Amino acid sequence: MFRQYTKEFKYNIRLSVPVILGMLGHTFVAFADNIMVGQLGTAELAAVSLGNSFVFIAMSLGIGFSTAITPLVAEADGAGNKADGKNALKHGLVLCTVLGFSLFGIILLLKPIMYLMKQPPEVVELAMPYLDLVAFSLVPLIIFQAFKQFSEGLSQTRYPMYATIIANVVNIVLNYLLIFGSFGFPKLGIVGAAVGTLTSRVIMVIYIWILLKGKKKFHEYVTGFNFKRIEKKVMRKIISLGFPSALQMFFEVAIFTAAIWLSGVLGKNAQAANQIALNLSSMTFMFGMGLGVAAMIRVGNQKGTRNFSELRRIAQSIFFLTLLVEIVFAILFLWGRHWFPTIYLDVDHAQNMADNTEVIYLAGQLLLVAAFFQISDGIQVVVLGALRGLQDVKIPTFITFVAYWVIGFPISYYLGLHTDLGSTGIWIGLLTGLSASAIMLYIRFNYLTKKLITEQL
Repeated sequence: MFRQYTKEFKYNIRLSVPVILGMLGHTFVAFADNIMVGQLGTAELAAVSLGNSFVFIAMSLGIGFSTAITPLVAEADGAGNKADGKNALKHGLVLCTVLGFSLFGIILLLKPIMYLMKQPPEVVELAMPYLDLVAFSLVPLIIFQAFKQFSEGLSQTRYPMYATIIANVVNIVLNYLLIFGSFGFPKLGIVGAAVGTLTSRVIMVIYIWILLKGKKKFHEYVTGFNFKRIEKKVMRKIISLGFPSALQMFFEVAIFTAAIWLSGVLGKNAQAANQIALNLSSMTFMFGMGLGVAAMIRVGNQKGTRNFSELRRIAQSIFFLTLLVEIVFAILFLWGRHWFPTIYLDVDHAQNMADNTEVIYLAGQLLLVAAFFQISDGIQVVVLGALRGLQDVKIPTFITFVAYWVIGFPISYYLGLHTDLGSTGIWIGLLTGLSASAIMLYIRFNYLTKKLITEQL
């Protein structure tokens, strides 16, 4: 029985590993920033957390929107239609560029909200200049996403990974030089981390375009664009898929962002602990995201060939693989929950000893809850990828809203601010929301695929 699923593991892993490594690259930028900034103190770490909370919300909209390009390109590739694939990329690039600048402008307008959020004053003052530069880095990041989603739609998942690895190397080097003022460079503190992030994302876009342009398979796709000829029909198609996908990602990222803000109300140490647990959870989440992209590509291809029985079997093989991977992560979090937080802090710093001890204890409590939501978090994002491959986005958007904001957030708010559970209560709400999302999305996938198979008979 399991053989029909496990025989797909090798191809699914080959397809998803470059995506996972590329996704981890984005998270590793934050990981490197957090570790280096954490050496400066818990206030600086909390400031990066607060600044990034605004950027992550905007980034979720940009990345979520760009995912509309992948199923369109995958379907065109499955049907052998190059013109439609190039059209999806061209119109996707236009929309992603406009969206990137729009999100940057919105963040600048919303910056004063930080003063009204009951966050520690020293954290807000540090976060302000950091946010300006990291917000602008959204423009190249979302343009990069358009190229990335296009490349993945053609089942070529390695090239975006290469771009992300190079960006990471640039970011870490610049962080080291500019945060601490090494080798005669100016000591900019957390602003140095922002300069590193912006520069690395610009390089990422330039690199992936040059790389794709130089490959014979991609050359005619990524050159000779006629941007004067924009088709309303294609724009509407991308928007109709992209906008709900953006909202799906927004609803999930926003509840984790709300956890950052709720933790900030509890104090800078609770916020720093939340940032550590969130950063670690984000890295394991990228494995689910990568497998979700594999599900989206393979389901999109099968939709192009209209083989719905095979579509269902392939998708379920990816769900099964995800379950096994996430169980491993759950065990890892349980095992290392007291040690992982020490990586982020200078535990030998005498002046910060009391703060660091509290942060390590609180982060350990949060990682205990995070161990349990590894499974539901991984399953929900992979099923969501399969539904995007089917180009079913409206009902899943409603499901994610209900799961995170009708079920999860009220529990986070009540347990976090009105019981002795504090930060742990906030994360219990996250666990509940993710579990509700995983269950409801799977029911939706099960219903749709059975219906498609029945209609074909």
